[in-house]
Amino acid sequence: MKLINVGAAMLNQTPLDWAGNKASILAAIESARRQGVSVLCLPELCLCGYGCEDAFFSAGLRRTAREVLGELLPATVGMVVTFGLPILHRNSLYNAVCVVADGRVAGYVPKQTLAGSGLHYEPRWFKRWPAGVRDVLTYDGRTYPVGDLHFAIGGIKIGLEICEEAWSSGRRGIALARQGVDIILNPSASHFAFGKHRVRQRFVLEGSRAFGVAYVYANMLGNEAGRVIYDGGAMIATAGRLVAVAPRFGYQPAGVISAVIDVDEIRTARAAQAEPMTPPGPEADVGCVFIDLPLPAIRPEAPAVRPPAWENSEHLEEEEFTRAVALGLCDYLRKTRSRGFVVSLSGGADSSAVACLAALGVHLGCANLGVEAFKERFGLAALREASRPEAIVGETLTCVYQATANSSDATRSAARHLAAALGARYHELDVEPIVQAYVDLVCGVIGRPLTWETDDIVLQNIQARVRAPGAWMLANLNNALLLATSNRSEAAVGYATMDGDTAGGVSPIAGIDKAF
Repeated sequence: MKLINVGAAMLNQTPLDWAGNKASILAAIESARRQGVSVLCLPELCLCGYGCEDAFFSAGLRRTAREVLGELLPATVGMVVTFGLPILHRNSLYNAVCVVADGRVAGYVPKQTLAGSGLHYEPRWFKRWPAGVRDVLTYDGRTYPVGDLHFAIGGIKIGLEICEEAWSSGRRGIALARQGVDIILNPSASHFAFGKHRVRQRFVLEGSRAFGVAYVYANMLGNEAGRVIYDGGAMIATAGRLVAVAPRFGYQPAGVISAVIDVDEIRTARAAQAEPMTPPGPEADVGCVFIDLPLPAIRPEAPAVRPPAWENSEHLEEEEFTRAVALGLCDYLRKTRSRGFVVSLSGGADSSAVACLAALGVHLGCANLGVEAFKERFGLAALREASRPEAIVGETLTCVYQATANSSDATRSAARHLAAALGARYHELDVEPIVQAYVDLVCGVIGRPLTWETDDIVLQNIQARVRAPGAWMLANLNNALLLATSNRSEAAVGYATMDGDTAGGVSPIAGIDKAF
């Protein structure tokens, strides 16, 4: 048996947070080292963060990314580690992966297929590297190979299929298989969407089976840049079967899964395929960078694939949505250095869902990290007396019900009982005098009374709009985030009140329809 221990990392990065990103990368490398990993795949653009947008054009960003890479080199002694960063070559900008071996840069592999649909806009910043092209990159007087490369270490060949390259019809893995690679590493920044994890799982499994390789998939984690939520979900597969799967939606800065791969078993399976994938002759070594690094002798290990029970739930979409938005809210709280959330409760489904999501973020985070570690990570260490998740919710979530003359006892009771069930702070405000004051002001200007028969929308909207200033005041007083409560269906048909239920700094259910 020819055995190698491979690892896939999940990182919670922030664009341009050089110190924080470096710390999470170091945590991942140390975790991998404790697990005996020899080859570690980190996510795409992990050094600078995926969401840097037009800052990618900055020479300072690229220079700092290389400096941080240099600082991380000593941590890779005895290992092969991939680092994602932008590079400028011949006046073109590329989304690249730097392969580092035993503390030295072995080469740079730029991305050949760019993500340019949905939430992704990579072609705005990066150029596509042409297949089969190789060149030399010069930094600080030293030259490094760059281009369509693969790597050989201890007689084992490793190739890279970077994020979108695995989603395209002409997968890069096809060419890598023809070059005889044994392991394909996939550094990704793949955001959460309903059903997407199962699609990823299919291309990881099918890639490992069809290409006759071990396939290592790494991904970003958390709310990286405010708009996008990453679910993590690292995976390792070999010859068409999963051998390691990471839990998704974790609250930790870094996580690593690993598996011991039998390269001889992979090659045997490849040899049994009807058509030879690796051509005879020297062609298979074209673009191969040879790495002088002895691999340690290791013992075989049984695969440990134990996805959490909720991944097989009949209500998987509800589970995914809840965990994604709860994590996203907590991360946004942490990265904006806010101290809590404010929700204007109406007694209806939308605002109730938003309040529940804010509270569930605390509960899920405490379950994942432990109460004290959760408080430390999310900037809540001052809550020394809060020893249970419910107590943290009581200090971080404020709900306010703002009544007008048309508010019902049912909605008031629903708001009050929900806040009590969550353990949130709760306030009731009577805003009818403010509503009436605005109505009187406008009546004086137009010279006639406003009535429900002739001015229904006007009178409805002013009731919603006068609720925003009080909620904003409570948020400002507590250095908290005001959460908007409008959903996608309302926005689509124009049934939302601008500056009413759309008011807020974060909109947790803006992408979700009313029925869901």
